[in-house]
Formats: sequence, structure tokens, C-alpha cells
Amino acid sequence: MILNHDQFTLKIAQSEAELSAAQRLRYRVFVEEMGARPAHEPNGAGQEADAFDPFFDHLILKDESIEDDRENVVGVYRLMQSETAAAGPGFYGASEYDLSKITSSGRRALELGRSCVDARYRGSLALHLLWQGVADYVQKNEIELLFGVASFAGTSPQEYADGLAFLHHNHLAPEALRVTARPDHAVSMALKTLNEIDRPKAVRQIPTLIKSYLRLGGFVGQDAYLDHDFNVIDVCVILDRYLIPAKQRLQLEQGLTA
Repeated sequence: MILNHDQFTLKIAQSEAELSAAQRLRYRVFVEEMGARPAHEPNGAGQEADAFDPFFDHLILKDESIEDDRENVVGVYRLMQSETAAAGPGFYGASEYDLSKITSSGRRALELGRSCVDARYRGSLALHLLWQGVADYVQKNEIELLFGVASFAGTSPQEYADGLAFLHHNHLAPEALRVTARPDHAVSMALKTLNEIDRPKAVRQIPTLIKSYLRLGGFVGQDAYLDHDFNVIDVCVILDRYLIPAKQRLQLEQGLTA
């Protein structure tokens, strides 16, 4: 998969150098910006990596106008298919959520994770292009279910009470797909009743990536998960490809979620 758009190239990482560049971007975003504590830093400081990386496909967006190939990855998504998870370490998200409703469904699933865009490219074409890549990957691999944890910055649920409650009351997954947060770090998202929610405030609080999933008809699992190592509040977002309304399905296929 290679897509050239002006100075951008979108592709699956094919070398250790490209993976390292993706991990450096993740370090800048997750560690330096968001205060995450990296699991380990390969080849010295400045890379965010974990033991799951070898099992994922890494979708990267490169700005070819940047001559330093160690710094030219400006967007990344990592992708793991259900067959790979079953034959290997399982899904990354299983450490935070009971995913048995997905893994036992018999449907082809794709875990999405570690999505980030360099600060200089936010609000530009970058997220749009990454979603084009995800859509292409979904179609080529006949994926039916997409899921992954998406994050609110920080670990204070009350700070996002309106946003979390809005997700719980309006976008809770149907029972057949309602994964549940592991009890060791689970926190209820029902921090307010439906009538108590300040809707404009809730919309402001919900991160852009989660809004993108919701526009495609996405759902959230039961409860949030406090990830203290990553300094975030995670929610599990699930997309059933065949429940996406026709208009939104076309948007997904065209990568028009940004």
C-alpha cells in the first residue's frame, strides 16, 4: 500500500528504520506531550515501543520534504488482525478490556492503536490520509469488526465527566459487542445522568479521534480504564463495518473522517 499525495507517502512500514521513525513520533506525542511512561526504549532514548510492536502492521505517513529519514514519519497507526493475535500474543487491548465478545464472534477483527499525528500536522490532511490507509487495509483484508482503545489525556475522570457520561448514555455498544473494562483499573463512565450532561461541554471534551469513530457509527465498551503508565483514560471503541450507515461507510472507504 503506497499512496503519494503531494509531499506525503502513506504505506505500511517495511524496514526497521521506518519502524524506528514511527516509534520516535510516538515518543514525541505520547511521552513528551502526554506524559506517558514508556515500557522500554529500544536503541537508546527517544522511542516509544512495546513487546506487541513486532506483531502489528505499522501504517505510517511520511513527509518526503523532510530529508532526515529518522524524523520524516508524521503520522502513524498500528494494526493487528485477529489471526495474528490468536497465533501470537493476543490483542494489546486485552490487558485493559475483556475482549471475549470480539474474539469469540468468529468475525475478522482488526485492532487499531497508537494512533498519533505530529503536532505540526494536526488539523491538516494527515488524519484524512491515515484513515484512507485504514480503509484500504480493511477492504483488502475483509475486516468486519474494528476496535481499539482511544484516550482522554490525564487520569482524572471527573475532569471529563460530561464527555464520558455522554459516551455512556448515547453510544454504549450493543450487548453482543459490549466489551468490559478490567476491574483492576475500571471506572464508570456514568458520572452524570443523561439530563445532567452539559452537551456542548461534552462535545468539547471528547477527543477528535473518538469523534471520528462516532461519526462512523462507532460504539464504546462498558466503563473506562485508567492507564496510569500512559497517563490517560482509555475507552474501547468498536466499529461493526456492516452496521455503519451507507453514507458513513462510503466516507470510511474514501477516508473522509477527518
